[in-house]
Amino acid sequence: MPNSSSNRPPLSPKEAWISDGRQVLHFRPSRWDRWSQRLEVTVGELLPGQPVPLLKKRLELSREAALKLWSEKRKLGWQPTTPQWQPPQAPARD
Repeated sequence: MPNSSSNRPPLSPKEAWISDGRQVLHFRPSRWDRWSQRLEVTVGELLPGQPVPLLKKRLELSREAALKLWSEKRKLGWQPTTPQWQPPQAPARD
């Protein structure tokens, strides 16, 4: 995912968004410890006249697979973008 100081990926987990103008991918750390580094990748489709993309699927990838996917999309012209939706809030506890 993006790193402003160099071309190396970040060592700590970060959220990131990337889009080609038709689809958007949201990368979010789901498990991050010394032995297991996994990211959740949510795929959404941008629809004309709709404020929020249609969520199509959700994947859980290793850090390496997520970095590879990000790199492949960048080579195809996808650009980092601003957040396209808000994650659901956890239910309030009584």
